Amino acid sequence: MEDQKVLADRIAEGLRDQGMAVDVAYDGEAAMEITAFTAYDVIVLDRDLPRVDGLNLGADDYLAKPFAFAELVARIRSLARRSPSRPPVVFCGDLVVDLVRRRVSRAGQPLALTRKEFGVLEVLLAADGGVVSAEELLEKVWDEHADPFSNTVSVTVSRLRRKLGHPPPIETVIGSGYRLRGAP
Repeated sequence: MEDQKVLADRIAEGLRDQGMAVDVAYDGEAAMEITAFTAYDVIVLDRDLPRVDGLNLGADDYLAKPFAFAELVARIRSLARRSPSRPPVVFCGDLVVDLVRRRVSRAGQPLALTRKEFGVLEVLLAADGGVVSAEELLEKVWDEHADPFSNTVSVTVSRLRRKLGHPPPIETVIGSGYRLRGAP
């Protein structure tokens, strides 16, 4: 059991290094509890089932152990692209976001964004002009260990605004959150 926790933690850290927000549950009961309150794009389960049985129970994909970490990342990204359905490149005014290659440019100029800045932009794009609360950004871009009372979201949004330039495409909706102007 302890080996499985170590493996889960290592996989989670590797996925975070790839720019993904990751929560870890070490047993089915904990997993059921966190999925009741959070809508995940992809859920990775460690199941001891034959490939066909897992797929028959509703899994969209199956990766047998041992596996290459790069393959796990590629499959997770593939599954995430299916839900919600989004094009691989999104245009928002003169802002171009390549979701697959994780590249951003504005008015033809490439922008260097951190993983968290890209994650915030990705969530705002997915909201399609809707307001996204700081709590939702914290939940989707950071992980369960993020301090909900910190100003990390507002600091990241400020840095992102500065990098995106003028006029700023991210609008603050006082008391509610943020939205992307001219969303696709």
